[in-house]
Parts: sequence; structure tokens; C-alpha cells
Amino acid sequence: LIYAVSAGITVGIQLCGFAVAYAKQTETFYDILGGVNYLALAVWSAAAKGTDFGEDPRKIIMTALFCASRSWLLLFLAWRAHERKGDSRFDNFKSKFFLFMGVWLIQGMWVFFISLPMIFVNSSSHVTPISGALDWIAIIGFGVSVLMEIAADVQKAVWVRNGRKGGFCTVGVWYFSRHPNYFGEIFQWWCAWMLAYGSAKDGASDWLWWVCIISPLFTMHILLNQSGTGLVNAEGKSLKRYYDKYEAEYTKYRKSTSILIPMIGYQYVPLFLKQTIFLDWKRYEYNPSLDTTTTETDDKKNE
Repeated sequence: LIYAVSAGITVGIQLCGFAVAYAKQTETFYDILGGVNYLALAVWSAAAKGTDFGEDPRKIIMTALFCASRSWLLLFLAWRAHERKGDSRFDNFKSKFFLFMGVWLIQGMWVFFISLPMIFVNSSSHVTPISGALDWIAIIGFGVSVLMEIAADVQKAVWVRNGRKGGFCTVGVWYFSRHPNYFGEIFQWWCAWMLAYGSAKDGASDWLWWVCIISPLFTMHILLNQSGTGLVNAEGKSLKRYYDKYEAEYTKYRKSTSILIPMIGYQYVPLFLKQTIFLDWKRYEYNPSLDTTTTETDDKKNE
């Protein structure tokens, strides 16, 4: 029942958002309603009858970390929407009823999929104490990855506000990763899935726990493969602005800085490992022969 109601809440929020957005022909609160949707699912799954939320520390910790993560996302997206005053990604189809509605429903699907480990834990009647290495690795990893995403967002925003010194961001965690915000977003949902394991009645045989792996896998798909967002949007042809103005500096930074996983010594990693397990795929490289003109406005949208 919790899953069905969670899906219904998600569809309801997204369709209401779409109705208002289509009527006003705006997308400015699209991302904000995504954040609201996350928090609504957290409140519902924790407060639903029969969850015994207050008696299970796993539920409390999972929901607290989830809400911390999504509250930051909501605040950051609200600030970004105010700063940008629009999103060019929607320009070609926000006037098209079914296409625009589809975008809202896709957001709802993403929200629901990412929330699965949290819903799984809060709906489980299997109570186990927080113990063992897996639980603590998951909790610490979840918390650290949320903090990393927050640090990356704040440091990048301050860098932009201060005039984009150096042409590309290398401050703070951006010195150790070219996209630390995406790493934090991906890694936290792997940690959430691991933390949810303790609520599985049959351990690794619990099929519903395995269904929850959709959360990190779908996040990876969106941020690694989906055009218009994530690495596909930030890398490739979007690197033109760096190679045109700071070719030597950016080439050095790219060779010595991991695309996702924060680390030192990346310049010593063999190329075949960079392009496989480190996810620094060739399609993310800048190819001038495939370049199309990128405007300054597009540059800012890619940040």
C-alpha cells in the first residue's frame, strides 16, 4: 500500500505542476516540485500507519539522511531557478502538451525510483539494529556524499559569483574531481541501497530489496547517459569554451583530475582504466569536428 500511495502522490504532484506550468508556459518551478515530491514521499512513508517509525533506528537514520539530501536539493534548485530565470532545455517543447507532460512524468519516475530504498526501509516490518561494517559504511558514505554534493554546489556558486577566476572551477572539491556534485549524487544512492539491506526479511534473497537497486542505477543512467543533463551536458561539445580560451590549462586539469571519483594521482592512472572503471569515456571528450556553435548563454546553462 505504501508503494501504491507513494506512486499516486508522485503522479499527483507532477500532473498538478504540469497543469500550472503549461497554462503559464513556464518551467521555473519544475525542479522545485521535484524536491517537494521527495520530501512528500519521506513524510508519507514515515507517517503511514503500521510503519512503527519511531521504534526502528534504521528508519530514522535513512529518512533523516534522505531528507537532508533532498532538502538541500530543493534549496539549491530554488536558488538556481531564481538566478537563471528559465531553462533553455524546455524551449522547444513546453508549448507542446503531451511532450511537456511527459517531461513532468519522467521527473516523477526519477523521484519515485530514487526514493525506493527509503520507502523500502520505512515500509518494512523487519526491525534490525544498526550494527556491522555494512551499516556503518552505508551511513557514513551516505552522509559524506551528501556533504560533498553540498560543498560542490556551494563552492561552484561562490566561484561563479566571484567572476569565474581561472576560467574553469578548481576550488575545493573541484580540485579532486571534475564533477564532484554528480559523484555525491550517485554514491549516496548506492549507500542508501546498502543501508536498506538491513530491512530485508530474507537478506539477499529479498527480491524487493533488489528492486531498490533501480535507485542508484537509474541515477547513474540519467547523469552518465541522458542528453541535456549530467555528464553528457557538461562534457563533450560543452568543453569548447575551455579549449577555446584555456586549452593548455584545461588539458592539464582534465588529464590529472578524475571525471567523478575524488582522488589524487589521477594522472598516473592508465588510460584504459580511466576509460573503463573510472567512467571517463571517450564520448565525453571534446571533438572539434563535431562542434556546433555554443553561445555564452548555453555555457552558463551547462554549469
